[in-house]
Amino acid sequence: MGIELGMITIDCADPRGLAAFWTEALGVEVDQDYEGEFLILRPKAENTPVLAFQRVPEERVGKNRVHLDFGTEDRQKEVERLLALGAKRLDEHEMPGIAWTVLADPVGNEFCVATHGG
Repeated sequence: MGIELGMITIDCADPRGLAAFWTEALGVEVDQDYEGEFLILRPKAENTPVLAFQRVPEERVGKNRVHLDFGTEDRQKEVERLLALGAKRLDEHEMPGIAWTVLADPVGNEFCVATHGG
């Protein structure tokens, strides 16, 4: 039996507003919109994680305990694109074989963009 990952859900005050950022960032569309209370994005490809946004009344406090990691061939170009969409740069890290930028989406949820071999 066992379990499988169904989707990654991000709690937020404005699911439609946050979905607008992520649809542009990921190049996807909203697949399902449950009256603005819960939105599910269409995955870019089969067998990729589904991202969803759920309305909650409380604001995010403190650092995310789980965050999203993305990879790209041109990290600086993608970071600049995401900043133009409304992300905020939080930090830069580099170690042998990998470099990554820590960003926050428009409501403060942290995520990383990495380049391997860097």
